[in-house]
Amino acid sequence: MSELRLLTAGESHGKALVATLEGIPAGVPLTEDYIAGDLRRRQRGHGRSKRQQLEQDRAEILSGVRHGLTLGAPIAMLIQNRVWEDWQEVMQVGPYEGESKKLTRLRPGHADLAGSMKYAFDDARNVLERASARETAARVAAGAVCRRFLEEFGIAIHSHTASIADVVADVGGEPDWVAVESSPVRCADAGAGERMVHAIDTAQEAGDTLGGVFEMRATGVPIGLGSHVMWDRKLDGQLAQAVMSIHAVKGVEIGGGFAVAAGPGSQAHDVILPSGQWADRPWRRATNRAGGLEGGMTNGETIVVRGALKPISTLSKPLPSVDLHTAEEIRAHYERSDVCTVPAAGVIGEAMVALVLARSMLDKFGGDSLPETKRNYDAYQETIGPRRLQKH
Repeated sequence: MSELRLLTAGESHGKALVATLEGIPAGVPLTEDYIAGDLRRRQRGHGRSKRQQLEQDRAEILSGVRHGLTLGAPIAMLIQNRVWEDWQEVMQVGPYEGESKKLTRLRPGHADLAGSMKYAFDDARNVLERASARETAARVAAGAVCRRFLEEFGIAIHSHTASIADVVADVGGEPDWVAVESSPVRCADAGAGERMVHAIDTAQEAGDTLGGVFEMRATGVPIGLGSHVMWDRKLDGQLAQAVMSIHAVKGVEIGGGFAVAAGPGSQAHDVILPSGQWADRPWRRATNRAGGLEGGMTNGETIVVRGALKPISTLSKPLPSVDLHTAEEIRAHYERSDVCTVPAAGVIGEAMVALVLARSMLDKFGGDSLPETKRNYDAYQETIGPRRLQKH
C-alpha cells in the first residue's frame, strides 16, 4: 500500500487543471457524477465572480477507474478551463513571436512580488496564474474521491460559514446541513445569512472585499488516527497545514481554539463519561472542546476545524502599489475577481480534511483493496473498548 498523495497542475487561464491522486485502494465505487457534485458546490456562493457562471466545472477521469470501481492505480482527472479560448495567445505553451505584453503592476496581498523575485520573472503573470485559487478546483475533485472512500467507513464531512466580516452565525449544536446547502452563503443561521448577503453587497458597491471564518466537521471518525509519538505524525498538525494551505487562509483553529485559550483549564477539557451506555461506540465525552483531537490523535468525537480567510486581495478599486520593472508608484492590477469566497472555502476545506483523513485511515488500516482495508478496520474496532484487568 503506497502513501496517499496528491499532485495538481495547471494555470488559472491555461488549457486545463489536472489532479493525480495515488494510493486509493482498489474496489472503491466512483463516478464522474459523484465528483461533479462537490465541484458544483465549490462554484456557488453569494459574492462569486462571473467566471463561476461562465465555467461549469466537471472532472473527467482519465485513469485509475474501470467499470465504476477504482483500480488501486493512480487516479488522473482533467478539468477543462472554459475560458481557454479567450486566453490561448496569452497562455500559449509554444514560443511567443514578437514581444509579449508583460504584467508588471504588482498586487498587494498576492504572490506577485515574492514569486517574481524567487523565480527571477519579469512578468508577474508567470506567478499569478499558478498562485490563483482556481487551482483548488483540482483539490476539490481529489477531495471528492477521498470523501467517497471515507463514506465506506461511515465517515461524513460537512462545512458551513461561521462568519463573514463582523457577522457571526449563531449555531447551537449540529448545524442543519440541508439548510446550509440551500443558503446563498452556506450559513446555518438564516438571520445571520441575510446579514452576510447584505454585507457582501455593500462591500461590492464600495469596490471592496470581505473575509470570514469557515468550519469543517467530520463525524464517524474512529479513535486513534494520527499519533502522539512524533511531531509530523500528529493529526491536528496535518489538518492545520492542509487547511492553512488553502489560498488566503491566515489562521486555523481546532475545537475551542483561541476561545479555550482565554479561559481556565476547568473549562477547557472534555470529561470522559462512563462507558457501556451507547451502542454505537465505547467512549464518549461530555463536551467536545478539543475538536475530536487529543495528543495528535482522534478521540472518537466529531473533528472540528476552522479556517480564517482574509478578504480577497484583488479589489475593483485597486490599492496603491509599484511597478515590477521601475518600482514607481502605480495602481495595482485588476482582473475579474470575487467579492467574498468564504462559502466556497468551506467546500475546499472539506476536500483538504478528506484528503488528510483518508491518508491517515490508510496509514493505520492499509490494504490494497477496499475489502482488505475494511477487514483491518473491523478488527481494530473490536479492540478499542475498555481495557479490563485480567488476573494471571
